[in-house]
Order: sequence, then structure tokens, then C-alpha cells
Amino acid sequence: MALNIPDGLYYTRDHEWARIIGDVAVIGITDYAQSHLEDIVFVELPKIGLKVSVHQSLGTIEAVKAVSDVFSPVSGEVIEANKNVEQHPDLCNKDPYGEGWIAKVKMADKKDPEKLLSPADYRALTAE
Repeated sequence: MALNIPDGLYYTRDHEWARIIGDVAVIGITDYAQSHLEDIVFVELPKIGLKVSVHQSLGTIEAVKAVSDVFSPVSGEVIEANKNVEQHPDLCNKDPYGEGWIAKVKMADKKDPEKLLSPADYRALTAE
């Protein structure tokens, strides 16, 4: 199965992605993560105003066969959570890089993305 790993995003070893727009990181789970979780039935979103550090849990994703934490790839403050995925958790399966995003974090350190994986690095990680 060919994984969708878009260019222009940053990735974590825990299978989250971050799209950087100014000083905000839009965060979600990767195609690899959703394909391994399979049928996602519930998403617990972070609270607005939550201060997070790199690799701190933003919430959880519950699938039929597993529960998994969503870790923040950047440090900062949660400024928005995707209420759509609360109502329609399967968006994380259907459109993980679009409508299935989890949260937006205003970054405390604009250098955080430099510590994340490039699309090429993430492709190599998931090919192992």
C-alpha cells in the first residue's frame, strides 16, 4: 500500500504531522498512523489555552482495536481544536492531512519544526 506523505509538512517519529503557517502549527496524524489504527471511532481534543511541550499529549484517538495518544510536534499554546473530528472521527481516516486535522498550536519556539522529520526522512522511517 502506497502511503500518502505530502511534501511541505513536518513529521514526527510518532506519526504526527505539522503544517506551519506563520507562527501556528496545524497538527494531525499521518496516513501511516490512520492506516494502522484503522476505524477511528472517537477523538479526544485538547482544551483551548492548553500549554504544550514537544512530545506532550494533545489528546487521544480511539479506534476499534486501539487507543493512541496524539503528541504535539511543537511547544506552545492550543488556539483551536477541530470540533468536526469530534462529530466525525472517521475524517482522521478519510482525510488525515485535510479535514481530519486535530489542533492548531501557536508556537512558543519557531525553531521547533527544524527538529522534526522532513517528508524524505519520514518516507524512509515508514519504509523500514
